[in-house]
Amino acid sequence: MAAQCVTKVELTVACTNLLDKDVGSKSDPLCVLLQNTSGQQWYEVDRTERIKNSLNPKFAKKFVIDYYFELVQKLKFGIYDIDNKTFDLSDDDFLGEFECTLGQIVSNKTLTKPLVLKNGRPAGKGSIMITAEEVKDNRVVILEVEARKLDNKVECYDYDGDGSHDLIGSFQTTMSKLKEASRSSPVEFECINEKKRQKKKSYKNSGIVSVKHCEIIVECTFLDYIMGGCQLNFTVGIDFTGSNGDPRSPDSLHYLSPSGVNEYLTAIWSVGMVIQDYDTDKMFPAFGFGAQIPPSFQVSHEFPLNFNPSNPFCSGIQGIVDAYRACLPQVKLYGPTNFSPIINHVARFAAAATQQQTASQYFILLIITDGVITDLDQTRAAIVNASKLPMSIIIVGVGGADFDAMEFLDGDNGVLRSPSGEPAVRDIVQFVPFRKFQNAPKEALAQCVLAEVPQQVVNYFSTYKLQPPKKLAAK
Repeated sequence: MAAQCVTKVELTVACTNLLDKDVGSKSDPLCVLLQNTSGQQWYEVDRTERIKNSLNPKFAKKFVIDYYFELVQKLKFGIYDIDNKTFDLSDDDFLGEFECTLGQIVSNKTLTKPLVLKNGRPAGKGSIMITAEEVKDNRVVILEVEARKLDNKVECYDYDGDGSHDLIGSFQTTMSKLKEASRSSPVEFECINEKKRQKKKSYKNSGIVSVKHCEIIVECTFLDYIMGGCQLNFTVGIDFTGSNGDPRSPDSLHYLSPSGVNEYLTAIWSVGMVIQDYDTDKMFPAFGFGAQIPPSFQVSHEFPLNFNPSNPFCSGIQGIVDAYRACLPQVKLYGPTNFSPIINHVARFAAAATQQQTASQYFILLIITDGVITDLDQTRAAIVNASKLPMSIIIVGVGGADFDAMEFLDGDNGVLRSPSGEPAVRDIVQFVPFRKFQNAPKEALAQCVLAEVPQQVVNYFSTYKLQPPKKLAAK
């Protein structure tokens, strides 16, 4: 398996109106960063420098953290007044703290919030401002330095299939010189092979390189889109078909345990807790399919959990959970298992978002199901259509059913095609059976199903050459 490419984020911290704990002078603040990624104990990541006599410090030292979209990375910023040389902070005055997730910071780029004390009360008028920047790959920095030095060497090779390419020659140029090129007035360079020139006095060159067009393409990363204002829109589709079993029976997949959970709710919490940080209003549409619904008890394959078609939105992940629990006793589980109506529903909104001509919105549909899909051909067509849109589909299979059809929809083993033969332009489906994660840490499911989303987002927006809605400042 190839090594995972880790994205690093740089956090800059500043505070205003800190509490003054010193007599005869002002507080000498320091910021300590703690992290918690698995619900265990907090651990210290790093500390800033101490700034003397300041209630409005701007810390020079930056925190550098590995960023993982598929994890909820909890952070806690603690501010202390340092009046001694000991490393232990327990003997220093506590000025306030702020707790958030790394996802919340990067989705806002700059986050300003009030500080609180250990008891949750405001720390006076103290506030903290955290600014995030992605740490770009060193290779990009090297290229930028070379361009600024105006010392770019271009080498031309005679290609060989076995990899033993032969050097034809090289030439020196600058980016500004290349940008002058046009079809009517190409920029030309002599391609020189130094070894040949040293051997032959009559040698002139190994050919002329004619540049007729030069285009500088900015490649955005996932965080460039997120920090540039792209919103991730989360929608849930829940299987209410009869094969789940009577919700009142402990054998049912919809049965709520004494603690009030089941596999459906666990999947919603696991995936939703990650994605919610990337949606500003945190209003999420939630639908069911395959049930007979009130008042007429006709079968529906696309009904809002709150039974309000004009406003199917739930407030936060807890809102989805509450709507599911309220919906369950009101519907009659039936069938069949049709995915295409909900996929097409989200696709209509994704299609509308493309009219904005910027990388402003991306849609993630989570479908949780217990069984074999019925409308396979229609679903294949719906997925192929959705692959052209800013949209990804996550399917979590609950229970012990045969999920071979779901594996087929996940394009990992080849390009998915519609019944007419049209291929999907992108692989946008990720399927996992819940049973693989029953004994795994609670964050493992989200890590698996969300790991491909950042690259899917980048692939879509880069393919259609869409830039973030907020123009990113040049480095």
